[in-house]
Amino acid sequence: MTEELPPGPPDGFLEDADPPGDGTLGGYLDLHLRPPAFLGSDGYPYTISVEVEQTGDLMAPFCGYLVFLRWAETGIGILGHMETPILLHGTSRARVEEALGDFTLERVHDLLEEAIRRQSREP
Repeated sequence: MTEELPPGPPDGFLEDADPPGDGTLGGYLDLHLRPPAFLGSDGYPYTISVEVEQTGDLMAPFCGYLVFLRWAETGIGILGHMETPILLHGTSRARVEEALGDFTLERVHDLLEEAIRRQSREP
């Protein structure tokens, strides 16, 4: 005996595939337990790493930025990476991580595209 599933949406309609909170970097990491992936305008796939470092500044002892890992088109290995400039400073590692996690995925993608443009201008 098989269990009958409730009917899906009418033909031609897709259900909302994004769970609540999936639109931010932190929300995505929490829900999927992995970093989001983007296809860059250079044709390579990228994943995102949130980085926080100590600054030595007593007023803002931590800074945060993003690292974009560039994967082979086959996904077999990492070919390189790019970084954003420092995006924010804070008084604790947790607060900086939380603030980076509040970035929308659209903003993260925009930062990736800026990094690709910056790298293409380098000799």
